[in-house]
Amino acid sequence: MKFCRFLGMDGSRFGLVETRDGKDFIVSELGSPQMQVSGAGVPEQIVLPEIGSGKAIEEPFPLERAKLLIPFPIVSKIMCVGRNYAAHVRELDHEMPAEPLIFSKPPSALLAPGGQIIRPRLSQRVDYEGELGVLIGRRCHKMKDGESAKDYILGYTIVNDVTARDLQNRDGQWTRSKGFDTFCPFGPIISTELDPWSGVKVQTRVNGELRQDGDTRDMMFSIDRILHHISQFCTLLPGDLVATGTPEGVGPLQPGDVVEISVEGIGTLRNSVVNE
Repeated sequence: MKFCRFLGMDGSRFGLVETRDGKDFIVSELGSPQMQVSGAGVPEQIVLPEIGSGKAIEEPFPLERAKLLIPFPIVSKIMCVGRNYAAHVRELDHEMPAEPLIFSKPPSALLAPGGQIIRPRLSQRVDYEGELGVLIGRRCHKMKDGESAKDYILGYTIVNDVTARDLQNRDGQWTRSKGFDTFCPFGPIISTELDPWSGVKVQTRVNGELRQDGDTRDMMFSIDRILHHISQFCTLLPGDLVATGTPEGVGPLQPGDVVEISVEGIGTLRNSVVNE
């Protein structure tokens, strides 16, 4: 299944997405995903609606013409992996990590497809970082050795890990440089069908020019390793977003730029850039 979340005449709606003749269309509305909680009120699992559970759409609607929202509205945290592609580590002249390097972004950084990335006055260099994103579907606490991450994943999406590079280098830790409002574009859809273990392309274009061209097979730490590592110290809840790292080719964004991140099998996340 591939689904999006969009603004309809009477509020936000979930839509079933199908690819026809190489283009994505919203072909019907879906009912809202349901959050199962424990007796103590802890989120445990997201249950997706059945196809056909929502209102029918008479004519398939092009996804590119829809007013898209972030594809899942409940994200308690955004966990990210730094330096997960060797070529990217080398381009920034950093040391190779011995284990997954984890940082976080606040949910206030989330930005819908089509929204504007704001270059803050505090920074002189703001970079794009195109990444595969993982949406958690089931509570993941201290994942055991040998368990498959697939058991905890609802689906896959695209993330732009926007970074104030000068502040990152100055601060030493990354909270401020990664956490500005609009610094986490996310979408345009969630795909439950992707198999990044087999390798999918991750590409970034700025104003139509190819800047990043990576493949998930080149990740130094697999998705299984990433989720296992995070869940040892931090419980991943349904709806949490995990960004899996960026390939080489990161670079600065200028006002007026349009940055497009494409992940094979998902689509393209497109955002423009403005100054604060």
